[in-house]
Amino acid sequence: MWRNLKRYYGAGDLHFITCSCYRRQPLLGTARRRDLFLTVVEQVRRRYEFVVVGYVVMPEHIHLLISEPQKKNPSTVMQALKLGFARRVLAQARRQRNPSQARLFDYAPQHIWQKRFYDFNVWSERKRIEKLRYMHRNPVQRGLVASPELWRWSSFRAYFFGEPGAVRVNAWEVLKMKIRPPAA
Repeated sequence: MWRNLKRYYGAGDLHFITCSCYRRQPLLGTARRRDLFLTVVEQVRRRYEFVVVGYVVMPEHIHLLISEPQKKNPSTVMQALKLGFARRVLAQARRQRNPSQARLFDYAPQHIWQKRFYDFNVWSERKRIEKLRYMHRNPVQRGLVASPELWRWSSFRAYFFGEPGAVRVNAWEVLKMKIRPPAA
């Protein structure tokens, strides 16, 4: 994995974030799990006040294109997102487990996400469009659907049809202008 990873925050760039499920397992392989993930994204978006420019949820990874949050930073957002989703999924798994086999799972590690995430600073309009196209075409490239509008778990329908989805896209009003004090 990466050592001495340097993330660049504070410049007001957009952040193209990729996060994979543990060992690239399809832990987001069901509609129910993808819906749950988007519910958590919307909760985290509201809590940390950032703009979701685009997203796609694939069976074993996710892509987000977000602004820098008003509260904290993208690393904190990703920690809250991953933790919030993992807690819900693991709690569901515990409820569904056969009680007679519970001891088998007492010491087994339960992971949902890889430890790190990839973050690419998007500083130009050209890069923003490139990343959005990449995200929206991802389900088609992988053979999950014939065209992007058929994949419910992306921001494509918000752009193409203007449909509101589980995650509010391009809610720029959450950003507040940061005014620097005058230099002495």
